[in-house]
Amino acid sequence: MEEIRQIARRQRLTVGEWARQTLRAAKAQQPTVEAERKLAAIREAARHSFPTADLTQMLAEIERGYQG
Repeated sequence: MEEIRQIARRQRLTVGEWARQTLRAAKAQQPTVEAERKLAAIREAARHSFPTADLTQMLAEIERGYQG
């Protein structure tokens, strides 16, 4: 506990504020969606076949669409 007090004091914080900030920082580093859900979404999307093209071709088609 004394180490925590010293760390908080060096940062000019109370122990409570140091703890809140430390917990917020730790929470912010946690993924918002668990890895299994992300993988499931990727696997589901991979089952589909969507049209695709070269980037230059797609941009040209988009521009033509704006003009028509």
